[in-house]
Amino acid sequence: MNEETIVALATPSGAGAIAVVRLSGQQAIGIGNQVFRSIKGKDLTRQKSHTLHLGHIVDGEFTIDEALVSVFKGPNSYTGEDTIEISCHGSTFIQQQIIQLLLRKGARMAQPGEFTLRAFLNGKIDLSQAEAVADLIASDNEASHQIAMKQMRGGFSNEIAQLRQELLNFASLIELELDFAEEDVEFADRTQFKELLGRIEFVLKRLIDSFAVGNVIKNGIPVAIVGEPNVGKSTLLNALLNEERAIVSDIAGTTRDTIEDELVINGIGFRFIDTAGIRETKDVVESIGIKKTFEKMEQAQVVVYLINSDQLIINDGLHAVKVEIEKIKNQFPLKPLVIIGNKADKLSQDQTASIQSEIPEILMISAKQGLGIDELKNRLISFVDTGALRNNETIVTNTRHYDSLLKALAEIQKVQYGLQTNLSSDLMAIDIREALYHFGMITGEVTNDELLGNIFANFCIGK
Repeated sequence: MNEETIVALATPSGAGAIAVVRLSGQQAIGIGNQVFRSIKGKDLTRQKSHTLHLGHIVDGEFTIDEALVSVFKGPNSYTGEDTIEISCHGSTFIQQQIIQLLLRKGARMAQPGEFTLRAFLNGKIDLSQAEAVADLIASDNEASHQIAMKQMRGGFSNEIAQLRQELLNFASLIELELDFAEEDVEFADRTQFKELLGRIEFVLKRLIDSFAVGNVIKNGIPVAIVGEPNVGKSTLLNALLNEERAIVSDIAGTTRDTIEDELVINGIGFRFIDTAGIRETKDVVESIGIKKTFEKMEQAQVVVYLINSDQLIINDGLHAVKVEIEKIKNQFPLKPLVIIGNKADKLSQDQTASIQSEIPEILMISAKQGLGIDELKNRLISFVDTGALRNNETIVTNTRHYDSLLKALAEIQKVQYGLQTNLSSDLMAIDIREALYHFGMITGEVTNDELLGNIFANFCIGK
């Protein structure tokens, strides 16, 4: 595969000011030289690496475009191979003309993620760093960007590689003992080995625990906004997003389907879901919407229960709401519940104080006036443990890494048990090899074609 020269559009498809066509492989510079006519008569094959050249992309005597060509010579390039990047005008016609010309000259279209795959195969980055490239492209908030950047720079893989190397050193000594089994000697200091295993276990547990936060940061936190019809759920969603995203009406049951949108609060993404009002109804369409509301509550990580404040001060409204709150808590005992009294601007201070004395955790707001919205955002962000992020610790966001860490931890704990029970070195060596295998799966020291195919299939073409 590495003998072929690949080409792809590296910028998003569609018209724009500038487009970049990337070419990588043994013949990349040679093929580029065939279609590039420098304004100063330069031969691209004789130019230094990391240089820019102005000229025209030509097909015989036909000039396709004026372009700037960047030359990167392997191994000092992103892929580790000879690479050129053609910066042309962003017309879709020009993009296709240049790509088709390069294909006729001997290149082939790149597969999704193939440039990054070649960077991995050529030792420019390890597998976890390659996956971080995709995460960086997909990052849509500060927190996910920060984690992806750290992982791409090798923060996570360096931590894993260091643990793997220390374990490998002891594994070598354990294996050596097997060669001298008849002499009954110990080359590996058992006390030091026990300390190392304890340290590896501590780091693995910390990384595994970080996945809960990392998964939230990467995928966003789904928040279901629920309540009876006409309590202001859609108005609240609009206030949070600061735009008219949901239809607002005095008519109960206006929202008949779920409406979703995202908001970034302090670098963390939240996916707010405005649901249909919960009530008894004979309307078939509205009933379907209410059924979806309960489905969204199941899927959400946080439930925001919205109450009409002025309904709490009439008849038996307060008691009925307290009963409903207990019902939600019992139905979703593990989900954080934010209780909000909306339309608080219609209440007196005494009425507000009375409600808060009965429901201490209630947050009084006015979605229409925008009062209490910032406090609500602070309440939501408090559900996310961002301590690891603030302390610049390694945070695991990848499910594959999480699975390998769990398996590595299980093997390390087997080795610890073996030390405690004086298990023979040959049996301990098997568990150590398994732990090393799972460490290697993370960074790519151990891999297979199926794994690489699954990972890079999710990349965009041109990266």
